[in-house]
Amino acid sequence: MNECTKSKRYWGELEMRAISGVGIDIGCGPDPVTPTARGFDINDGDANVITQFVHERFDFVFSSHCLEHMHDPFAALNEWWQLVKPGGYLFILVPDEDLYEQGVFPSRFNSDHKATFTLSKAQSWSPRSVNVLDLAKSLNGGKIISLQLQDRGYDRSIMSFGSKKTNPLVKIYAKIYRLFGRFMTSETKEGLRRYIATYYPIDQTSASFDAQAQIQLIVQKIS
Repeated sequence: MNECTKSKRYWGELEMRAISGVGIDIGCGPDPVTPTARGFDINDGDANVITQFVHERFDFVFSSHCLEHMHDPFAALNEWWQLVKPGGYLFILVPDEDLYEQGVFPSRFNSDHKATFTLSKAQSWSPRSVNVLDLAKSLNGGKIISLQLQDRGYDRSIMSFGSKKTNPLVKIYAKIYRLFGRFMTSETKEGLRRYIATYYPIDQTSASFDAQAQIQLIVQKIS
C-alpha cells in the first residue's frame, strides 16, 4: 500500500486541517494526498530546487516519503517552505531510521535513500542522520504543530538491527510468506515470521506487514 494512503487511515482533525485549501503534494506519484492537490514529481522538475519550477504559494505543502531522496534535506525543506502561504502548513512524512533502516546505511530496503531521520538524537549510528526537530527549527517563522513517531502495527521483536548474514534458504521462506502468508493459520504465520526475522531483515512497511515506521512533522507558517 502507498504510504500516504496508509497514513490517512489514522488521521484526525489536526491532520485534515493541515491539508485543507489549495495545496501541492511533492513526490506524490500515483497516491496524492487529496484529489485536488497539485502533484509535483520527477517529471515536473527537481524537488531539491522546487522554487525554480513552482512560483505559486499554497495553503499546504505535503510530502510523504520524498525528503529522504533529496541531496540535502535542510536545503530542500527550506525550498519547500517558501511555497507555504502565511498561516499555511508544511506537512511531511519520513521513515524513522531505527524502524526502517534498522541500523544499516545505505538503506537495504531502498538504495536511493540519501539520508536517514530520527526525532532527535545526540548521536546516531547513521552517517547521514538528520534530526527532524532540527529540520523544523530551521524553518523561519514556523510553529511546530505535530512531531511524532508513528509505529502502528510495528513489531520490534522481529527487528533485525545491523548487518546479518542471510541464509539463502530463508530468502525462499520469506518469499513464501509474502505470497501465501494470508492463507496460513495465525500460529503458522507467526512462527514462520519470527523464524525468518532471525536471519532475514524484514521491511515491515511492505504490504505483507502493513506497519508504519515513520515520523510525522507538521509546521505552520506564522510569519
